[in-house]
Amino acid sequence: MLTKRFLSGLLPLLLLADCVLGVAVPGKVPEDDDEEFMHPFLPSSARMSAKHINGEDTQDYWLSASKEHIQEKLNYVRNTKRAKNIILFLGDGMGLATLAAARNYIGGEEKKLSFEEFPYTGLSKTYCVDKIVPDSASTSTSYLCGVKANYGTIGVNAHIKRGDCLAMANEANHVFSLGKWAMDAGKAAGLVTTTRVTHASPSGVYAHTADREWENNALLEEACGELATGLDDIAVQLIHGEVGSKLKVVLGGGKRNFFDPEHYDKGRRTDGRNLVEEFEALSKGNTYVKNRKKLLKVDPKETDRLLGLFSKSHMHYHLEQLADEDNNEPTLEEMTEKAIEMLENEENGYFLFVEGGKIDISHHDTMARIALDETAELSKAVRRAREMTSEEDTLIVVTSDHSHAFSLGGYQPRGSDIFGAAETPGTDGKSYLPLSYANGKSFDIYYDKEAHERVDPNSLLTGNDFEQLFPATAPLESETHGGEDVAVFASGPWAHLFTGVYEQNSIPHTMAFAACVGDGKTACD
Repeated sequence: MLTKRFLSGLLPLLLLADCVLGVAVPGKVPEDDDEEFMHPFLPSSARMSAKHINGEDTQDYWLSASKEHIQEKLNYVRNTKRAKNIILFLGDGMGLATLAAARNYIGGEEKKLSFEEFPYTGLSKTYCVDKIVPDSASTSTSYLCGVKANYGTIGVNAHIKRGDCLAMANEANHVFSLGKWAMDAGKAAGLVTTTRVTHASPSGVYAHTADREWENNALLEEACGELATGLDDIAVQLIHGEVGSKLKVVLGGGKRNFFDPEHYDKGRRTDGRNLVEEFEALSKGNTYVKNRKKLLKVDPKETDRLLGLFSKSHMHYHLEQLADEDNNEPTLEEMTEKAIEMLENEENGYFLFVEGGKIDISHHDTMARIALDETAELSKAVRRAREMTSEEDTLIVVTSDHSHAFSLGGYQPRGSDIFGAAETPGTDGKSYLPLSYANGKSFDIYYDKEAHERVDPNSLLTGNDFEQLFPATAPLESETHGGEDVAVFASGPWAHLFTGVYEQNSIPHTMAFAACVGDGKTACD
């Protein structure tokens, strides 16, 4: 956790660095490499803001920018080559409001996240079969397996309702992911996440389950009783399943679901199994790592398959990692780089799934500052992947599974502190915050039940405390997802197919088309 002493000591240093680099000098525009100028602990007003850009007050500035944009579009040449490699990045819970706020976080409204530089953009509709607003399980089935399903289920069709143990046993209801389609075509596959590797989003690559909660045998058996016989929990499916047992690289959190307490004191299995030991026993070339140092030392040439579990549950937030001198967890960018190193020498190419999963988790806790930082971390990982690959043969798609009940509102000045209070008060005479949520646990903090009135947020602002909660309109234990469409960004072979508005489940089929994998129509037909 960040401490006030740590922050107070860091802030002057960052401000000094800001001045030395010339980032905040009026009239001076920083280099295009946005993330190099990202100072997570600084308020927006202390960073480079758009109001310092010379020429914005003239029509020539905007006319010139528009001409450059048009010329850039005219210069695009559609790439219709076969995609040797396909990479799907997911910002879990990364809605449009999150993207807009994240631009301010990395330096100003005029900035772009790395994937916003991609030439083609579309929108996907995220609803699932039985709910208007979906969860991360049903959507993982959609954008990975190409089939819309019911809320809370993974890798199965809509014949299965959440918690239906009997229907789960019927393999006719199972659907397979783009990962399997790629491996069936001779490619390698892998996954990277900042959540548990058995969590809803990454599980869509390899699992079939009637309930996303069944990550270990104890949870499965508690829910299904005698019907659990013959069913495999998600962790077992990752190690021994038809798809999971063939994945070349798996990196993320979630150690607790692979061990019983005898082998790992925080383990949650009750069947006495050590699934990591079982993974290592499958092949001499299988390598397990549990910290950043060991991950970075992995030699892909000497490693057949790589499993990395870096935390008990979800991995820590990036800001927590920065504040912890003893941090032993890799960043999303570092995991992505190692995964590509593991896969890039595959003769037939590969499929890689990468999730920035803690955007979603921080939004659920109404911690907007963290959500924006996690979005910036995803941007870094995408940028690194694009640097390590070629647009000629590698299709990269970046999207989200769903949005959140998160908003960016008000009329605050350009370059103002996006985390601070708006200048114009509400009709009750009290300030409000530009960032807020429609619901969530922070309702009680910002509403005085005895006085039946809002609490002035100025009295609650905690400076640069990354754990600061932002206001919620309705009281809930956990803030909810949003139901609006989410953005899709694409670069590489056949990226132009990702324009327009379409069903979310079309994403894996379109990627399969570009890579000539799967049973559907392909670019090679």
